[in-house]
Amino acid sequence: MVTAAAYVGAALAEIAGCFAFWGWARLDKPVWWLLPGLASLALFAWLLTLVDSAAAGRAYAAYGGVYIAASLLWLWAVEGARPDRWDLIGGAVCLVGAGIILLGPRSA
Repeated sequence: MVTAAAYVGAALAEIAGCFAFWGWARLDKPVWWLLPGLASLALFAWLLTLVDSAAAGRAYAAYGGVYIAASLLWLWAVEGARPDRWDLIGGAVCLVGAGIILLGPRSA
């Protein structure tokens, strides 16, 4: 449960942080948008440290699938662009991959 919450929180924090930079650079938002963006990116990095994994790379790889799915939700909820079937299929494939990485049997 902690891993799922950490991944979801990390995804939202990373997307929000990156979007703050996107807003400043591409949407003519004020430079102060960078401050909460930086804080959000720091929160993202900290949340990933809460994932119970013996290897950081494996935790990050599995996170990638969650990030992609969360990005598609952000696309829809924040940017108002509805994901198409190819977005949804791709997101589902990524989540399956994340599940394989997280739940696959490991040799000792």
